[in-house]
Amino acid sequence: MRLMLTCLLLALALPASAQIYKYTDEKGNTVFTNQPPDGSAAQPVELPPTNSVEMPAPSPAPAGGASTETAAQAPYRTLQLTDLPSDEALRANNGTFSVGVALEPRLAASHRLRLLLDGQPYGQPSRALRLQLSNLDRGEHSLAVEVLRGDRTIQQSPTVTFTVQRVNTSSPALRPPPPPPKPAP
Repeated sequence: MRLMLTCLLLALALPASAQIYKYTDEKGNTVFTNQPPDGSAAQPVELPPTNSVEMPAPSPAPAGGASTETAAQAPYRTLQLTDLPSDEALRANNGTFSVGVALEPRLAASHRLRLLLDGQPYGQPSRALRLQLSNLDRGEHSLAVEVLRGDRTIQQSPTVTFTVQRVNTSSPALRPPPPPPKPAP
């Protein structure tokens, strides 16, 4: 069985112009070959035309990695995040805040916006120009916004780096003062 399968696969790999013959050897095995054997009744095998698929040429990578399309194809002249501090920490005691998106021209009906937090998609795609982040850890983060058409990114804003400052709730300064002692009876 293994020999027959191997022969069949080899026969399929031959060019379409070669003639394939089939016969049964003295041990009862079916054999496929491109040369008919002497003294055996070989039958020609008609093969269907082979399939071929041409691969499309890959598109070149975008310059700078800021967009998946070239700048000439970018649908928005302006795409950037707003309302993030540039040279100071963002104070968000619970790690929740929102950012704005400056976009020109208006967002197309088939497009959605989604944040990229530290290089990873954050939240669900939305048409809103104000996007919220919740419960971010304190420390340095990077943030960008991408424009999606379906599941495909068509444009991405420059990445902004910022620092989130949260109050440490276990700090002694935040604990309530102890109750005053009760007078002795």
